[in-house]
Amino acid sequence: MNGHMLSLAFCAGMLGIEGYVVRIEADSSPGSPAFTIIGLPDRALGEARDRVRAAIFNSGFAYPAGRLLVNLSPADVRKEGPAFDLAIALALLAIDEQIDRLALQNFIALGELALDGTLRPVSGILPMVIGARNAGFRRLIVPQRNADEAALVDGIELYAADTLQSAVAIILGNGAQWRRHTQAPTLEPADELVHGDLTDVRGQLAAKRALEIAAAGGHNLLFVGPPGCGKTMLARRLPSILPPMTLGEALDVTKIYSVAGLLTNRAGVVNARPFRFPHHTISQAALVGGGVGTN
Repeated sequence: MNGHMLSLAFCAGMLGIEGYVVRIEADSSPGSPAFTIIGLPDRALGEARDRVRAAIFNSGFAYPAGRLLVNLSPADVRKEGPAFDLAIALALLAIDEQIDRLALQNFIALGELALDGTLRPVSGILPMVIGARNAGFRRLIVPQRNADEAALVDGIELYAADTLQSAVAIILGNGAQWRRHTQAPTLEPADELVHGDLTDVRGQLAAKRALEIAAAGGHNLLFVGPPGCGKTMLARRLPSILPPMTLGEALDVTKIYSVAGLLTNRAGVVNARPFRFPHHTISQAALVGGGVGTN
């Protein structure tokens, strides 16, 4: 091999519940075989070296020779998780032109690779796809099991791949069988109430009036009283009188569910207002979250 060889692919990452585009630059230079990933990768992403190498070999492709360097840009933002596997593998295949370099740059590729080249689902697909679309990308490759979630974003050309081989076929222009229809989400009637209805409560007129005022105006509410007087029962029934979510609110809630990995077996947006009831002894860190993923 003479000199350096470069390729470029695009993926997406997460900042909170918002997605952003990650530029994956792959470089091959003469020297002893090595594979380095830079750009603030976490441990799961650092282990992508071995997953990607095995997936490329076991999918029947040639692994590029020489010293391999993969840079994840922006380099000052910490990257987490295995969603970068597919894009890294495609960038390596483009180094020695097993796939077209220019065609690859038109795609956002998301997904975790198994050692046999199978594409596994990842969390946070919805906000990452929205972030990619907002950045101007229109062609996206996602794992098949994430396809229903990604299809909630309209205005994109979506492909649901099941293996590294199918992702390569899509890049080469042979992806018609993996194309998925997308449609802007609509809000269906809210799911059945989980925590009960306020009509179940007998008496407690003042407390129910306070709940109604808080629900109508979006106010905070504090119940104080001895154990057993109905504070928790009333609080659990507050969602039954909250107004329906707007589409924007529903998408925000759905993005949170996506990041938490709770949308795998669900179709459509989350249409019921979430209700959480942490114990009063909960710590501040447990209530609002720790510092994982922060710089």
